[in-house]
Amino acid sequence: MSDALQRIDQLVKSNDVVLFMKGTPQFPQCGFSGRAVQILQACGVSEYASVNVLEDGEVRQAVKEYAKWPTIPQLYVRGEFVGGSDIMTEMYQSGELKDLLSQA
Repeated sequence: MSDALQRIDQLVKSNDVVLFMKGTPQFPQCGFSGRAVQILQACGVSEYASVNVLEDGEVRQAVKEYAKWPTIPQLYVRGEFVGGSDIMTEMYQSGELKDLLSQA
């Protein structure tokens, strides 16, 4: 396992909620990452780990391998990959995401 994959694995396993995104929660660098942050806020999640993939090209590529998911943002809850912003939007609209996050 590469160093970047090991760092990702450690982050995902040691935090209840992790968002890999472009930018930061305070300053998202793409619309999809901004939407992901807004959804987490709407679900009442105020504390979560976030990783700005724009700061580390190795992590940016490795996170796609880790989840076998080609796009960013990526949300993990209790070590499990949830999805990107489209899946987060669908789960938010159905109430499923809020339920999942309330257990974290």
